[in-house]
Amino acid sequence: MKIGLLGGTFNPIHMGHLILAQECWDQLTLDKVIFVPSFIPPHKHMETEVSAHDRLNMVRLALEGDDRFEISTYEIDRKDVSYTIDTIRHFRSEDGNDVEIFFLTGADSAETLSMWKNADDILKECTFVAASRPGWGEDSAYEDRIKRLIMPNIEISSTAVRQRIRDRRPIDHMVPQKVVQYIRKKGLYR
Repeated sequence: MKIGLLGGTFNPIHMGHLILAQECWDQLTLDKVIFVPSFIPPHKHMETEVSAHDRLNMVRLALEGDDRFEISTYEIDRKDVSYTIDTIRHFRSEDGNDVEIFFLTGADSAETLSMWKNADDILKECTFVAASRPGWGEDSAYEDRIKRLIMPNIEISSTAVRQRIRDRRPIDHMVPQKVVQYIRKKGLYR
């Protein structure tokens, strides 16, 4: 079995996350992609007061009805800083050595891999996949150990979505419609 792990704050989840998951599922012939929302990310300051519960609910809404994608609450349930190495080892202990694990991330995250906890061990225990765009620089100290996939150029970020909400601008085609409705109903990111 081949699984992809897509971690992140998903604050909020947007179409870029879903396209990344879809392209990795297709290009790597994965059996499934598991979205793993973080509780506390080690390298990011959470600039909003949106709870892990709300972020998890938005991921659930975004993935509803798509059999290729699943959600793990492992990092949220731990209620601690979320380190990739711990998550990979968790899935390895659950699924054994018969599963091939791919850790999926954007090119920007791959550039900071040298700052991650136990980066060398991460690269030993999984295939580290970075979504790239044509012309993306390859400056990572681990470049020769990162699998690069060429992805469509999707210029959507959670930061931009949050700013558009604060500016009272539309996000309807940046975020799945059920997530847009959830954000509006709960008054998130205002």
